[in-house]
Amino acid sequence: MSPKKQVQAQNSVDYLRISLIDRCNFQCSYCMPIGAEFDYIQTQEMLTNAELLSLLQEVFIPLGFKKFRLTGGEPLLRRGLVDLIAAMTSLSGVEDVSMTTNGYLLEGMARSLYEAGLKRINISLDSLDRDIFRQVTGRDHWQKVWQGILAAHEVGFDPLKLNVVVIPGVNDREVLDLAALSIDRAWHVRFIEFMPIGNTALFEHKGWVDSATLREQIGDHFGLIAANCRGNGPADVFQIPNAKGTLGFISQMSECFCDRCNRIRLSADGWLRPCLLNESGQIDLKTALREGKDPAFLRAIVRELLNLKSEINFKDRDRGTSDRPSYQRTMSQIGG
Repeated sequence: MSPKKQVQAQNSVDYLRISLIDRCNFQCSYCMPIGAEFDYIQTQEMLTNAELLSLLQEVFIPLGFKKFRLTGGEPLLRRGLVDLIAAMTSLSGVEDVSMTTNGYLLEGMARSLYEAGLKRINISLDSLDRDIFRQVTGRDHWQKVWQGILAAHEVGFDPLKLNVVVIPGVNDREVLDLAALSIDRAWHVRFIEFMPIGNTALFEHKGWVDSATLREQIGDHFGLIAANCRGNGPADVFQIPNAKGTLGFISQMSECFCDRCNRIRLSADGWLRPCLLNESGQIDLKTALREGKDPAFLRAIVRELLNLKSEINFKDRDRGTSDRPSYQRTMSQIGG
């Protein structure tokens, strides 16, 4: 690979998603099938806060990473989370630290997280109906999550994004109501196409709704215009005319965005994964770190992974019908 191509690869990928824990207090049907059993990562096998900070400071930031998203499982279950965020946001070279959460513990933590330096947050809200919410998440916690959303709004998280995974026959009838949440508040509702990771049986049974169909539905009812903005991720952003917030559409099934993918993923036990939809090419940073490998060595193996990323991206995504091997980790274990 030429030096020019190496520089381009390193410069284009500047966003690391960090899974802090693979456990979750929900059991969302699109992520963790009901009745499934998981071999959770033991605490001693997880990267410690000190190890995470070391990797950021000595490996990822020197390689040009500036944006970091904390995920899970459910990241609010991670011990020492507020201290970790405060340490991350104080590192030189860090431009953005954000988080994705199910919101259950958010009401009591929103202010501490914000004061620690977290300014952007995504909250999963797949339904406005308590019964459907319970069907999707396996928990009767809609009101608790809603209070968490309001608490995050009150303390000043901006943007505050709401993630909606659309499942045919489950919550697809609520698309207009969910989109309307963006009208009166500067909330950003993101509709995500259901994927064959986490619950293949449900995917094969229910299928998925493409973003173009959702945009047409919303546009016919409210009107829809392209928004003059783009976030750190792959969402195509639109807006209901005169709305305070926006609507994002993440179309990983219907529209390939691999060529503009700017992220890689670090699991809670230290595996660096170049592509959500392809399990090949992962590298074990935790073992190398605990064996005392020099930071220059760690940077070199991460740099090589970045150089290979364009070939690893799962550009010929199946539609749930490929003969590719099944995914070994569910969405909750990967971090989304």
